[in-house]
Amino acid sequence: MKLVLDNLTKEFGEFVAVDHVNLTMTNGVYGLLGVNGAGKTTLMRMLCTLLKPTGGDIYCNGKDIFQLDGEYRNLLGYLPQDFGFYPEFSVKDYLFYIAAIKGIRPIVARKRAKELIARVGLTKVENKKLKKLSGGMKRRVGIAQAMLNNPQILILDEPTAGLDPNERIRFRNLISELSEERLVLLSTHIVSDIEYIANEILMMKGGAIVNEGTLDEIISTMPEKVWDCIVPQQSVSALTKRYKVSNIKSENQSVNLRIISAEKPCETAICVHPSLEDVFLYYFGEKVGDENDTF
Repeated sequence: MKLVLDNLTKEFGEFVAVDHVNLTMTNGVYGLLGVNGAGKTTLMRMLCTLLKPTGGDIYCNGKDIFQLDGEYRNLLGYLPQDFGFYPEFSVKDYLFYIAAIKGIRPIVARKRAKELIARVGLTKVENKKLKKLSGGMKRRVGIAQAMLNNPQILILDEPTAGLDPNERIRFRNLISELSEERLVLLSTHIVSDIEYIANEILMMKGGAIVNEGTLDEIISTMPEKVWDCIVPQQSVSALTKRYKVSNIKSENQSVNLRIISAEKPCETAICVHPSLEDVFLYYFGEKVGDENDTF
């Protein structure tokens, strides 16, 4: 499977939501990382043919996805950020309903729904109404409906939003299992979701891809250094106003700061290896003293 985005652009009036994006994706997990409003959802909605680009093209195995139409959508599984469901349906009935909409034959749908309910860990609640499920269980139903047609391309928009840590871990493990022999594009602003499961990371800001590569490649492009500093409490305010600070931890009468800076921020600073969270802060964060929030 191969998806190619060629100068992909989407404008809403004078606002450019996606700005001349060029990408090539094959099988594996791609993590689309950026703050809310970066253009991630707009990009994904175009990949799902729910929005038409203002400019540029999207090709699936060399063919335009909008010309492929239904043939392309048969390859696609999609979990939107706002996952709509029918509260009175049971898990099993809801999957049968979605299978019918997707044109899956009843005998195939029953077998596929049973397999997926077991795979996402919902067998014990398969007859329970959706309105009575927890947020994590509902997201698992969302994954199951996206997988009903055994898609070659799986697109997940903020799939772990609102989940507790245990559910997020379960969800990440499930996505890793489902990524075998298919292309998975996962968008989030939660760094750990990307860090643990993505084969390749795409960092999006202001509608553009500002960095891409493996975790190690992304970290190696960090143009500034990361410093670990232990400073007196009275020094914290000045340092947070001057520098981007990725972590603050009080230690007895002093404070431990993790600072991103090209220069050594203080005498006690020790240069340390950057993390993906540091890179995220470099591209998307701002100093406490900055007056204008652009995101």
